[in-house]
Amino acid sequence: MNTVRQRLFGVVLLASIAACLLAINLVWGSSGWVWPLGPDAAVERVILVELRLPRALAALAAGGLLGLAGALVQVLTRNPLADPFILGISGGAAVGALLAILLGGPLLAQHLGAAVGAFAALALVLGLARGEHAWTGHRLLLTGVVLASALGAVVTLLLAIAPDRALRGMLFWLMGDLSAAPGPWIALVGLAVLALLTLPLARDLNILTRGELAAASLGVSVGSLRYLAYLGAAVATALAVITAGTIGFVGLLAPHLARLIVGTDHRAALPAAVLLGGSLVLLADLIARVVIAPQQLPAGSVLALIGAPMFLYLLHRAQRP
Repeated sequence: MNTVRQRLFGVVLLASIAACLLAINLVWGSSGWVWPLGPDAAVERVILVELRLPRALAALAAGGLLGLAGALVQVLTRNPLADPFILGISGGAAVGALLAILLGGPLLAQHLGAAVGAFAALALVLGLARGEHAWTGHRLLLTGVVLASALGAVVTLLLAIAPDRALRGMLFWLMGDLSAAPGPWIALVGLAVLALLTLPLARDLNILTRGELAAASLGVSVGSLRYLAYLGAAVATALAVITAGTIGFVGLLAPHLARLIVGTDHRAALPAAVLLGGSLVLLADLIARVVIAPQQLPAGSVLALIGAPMFLYLLHRAQRP
């Protein structure tokens, strides 16, 4: 990575740190001015350490996981419009979580249901998309789209039969809500492990962008690489959905921004996508908390309102001569 790219990556890192500090709200927030050394230091430390910090870390981890998954899916399918949710994993997680909510299960049951649904959808997509020898990007995308449509219909049926007392929580979960996020540590550990496992693949991913035949001729084990990267993207998406619900646009937007800032070398683009994805979710959750405080909006809806015009601008910019 040349000096210019290193400096740009440093800017991305500093911006992510700033977003995290802003989301924690060291001096302000939806509950008013907060300063952990003031006269009400004990209460304010509880607000910062027990409420805001875990939520900010959960947003950072969920966004980073979606950014990583999006970067992997886009290079594997060679489709810049591919999104990790297109694999149908978010639909499976939604069905599992909504079933747990409908049955009156506690928060732990909801997240366990989301986990089981996500990995069941993953197994179903990989099983149906497998051809004679291996998965192909085209076949995997088509299978994921069909399965996601079917799971969307199941979600609609669950919402139709849900009682009024459960409907609001179900809708907020579907729109992406961090107010009831579990502890961030599972997502953070998962993000760290997946980053350590996928970053060594960056060189081979760079070669794979030239085509499978070119990559195989240069000594890349294309089948193993595709399997590991697909599995990593699916696990990252599942962990993100379990943590923050179904938040869209992050897996689509973060890799585009990363390539725009640091270039197409995945040794820089993968960590940049992680940082940018985390920053996007952090900022969206901050806006969701303070725009009509003390009421809160679902972060997924705020992110869609921000991400849709931003992506359209990037798409228009890329099409200009």
